Amino acid sequence: MTFLATSALSRSFGGLAAVANVDLALVPGEIRAIIGPNGAGKTTLVSLISGRVPPSSGSIVFEGDDITDLKPWERVLRGIVYTFQITSVFRNLTLGENVALSVQRALTRDRPIWRHIDSDLVAEEVKAALDRVGLGLRADEVAGELAYGHQRLLEVAMGLALKPKLLILDEPTQGLSEQEIADFCALVRIISLDATILLIEHNMDVVMALADRITVMNNGTLLAEGTPDEIMANAEVQCAYLGN
Repeated sequence: MTFLATSALSRSFGGLAAVANVDLALVPGEIRAIIGPNGAGKTTLVSLISGRVPPSSGSIVFEGDDITDLKPWERVLRGIVYTFQITSVFRNLTLGENVALSVQRALTRDRPIWRHIDSDLVAEEVKAALDRVGLGLRADEVAGELAYGHQRLLEVAMGLALKPKLLILDEPTQGLSEQEIADFCALVRIISLDATILLIEHNMDVVMALADRITVMNNGTLLAEGTPDEIMANAEVQCAYLGN
């Protein structure tokens, strides 16, 4: 069953075709990596899927519904969650307060936001999300005082608190130590038991360790798609991206 599908999805900025006629299909529960050189169109593509950027043409179908014209927040309510390439946390709030905002949104997904929310339930969900990314003991620290890599993990915790069906991770291991990267890979495997993962990542060791399938972009178009072994053996990919 197709979980997410784009059809001839395109986005131009002036005369530049950042994404051109991309057909992408994800199945439930897979970990899909998108790779390609800088400027290949990877972030623009996931921005189209999340609704942050409107398409110039083409369509997006999610769980059988056309969501091409939905606003970003409407897509979040449907379960599409995007963590940014550049961290987007509330720097003056604590880690717990940042995650609590996501928890409250998740708990009011199917009811008016003015309805009472159980504070104990919010606290439990906040702790669970922070624990999953290894920040459970730092809930009272101010987000802006975290190292960059830990801010990235906080943003992942905020995404997890929204109970995503599709979790889009844009360069999530940037700024993480070797051990933190290993821990993050273990976390992604666990998350994939409950959600489909769309991962943009330059660290090829991470891509090869995690991805069920890999989509390669170049100059705004899809260059290749396949299993990690198929991509590594693809001569066009080696020339355009892997440098062989």
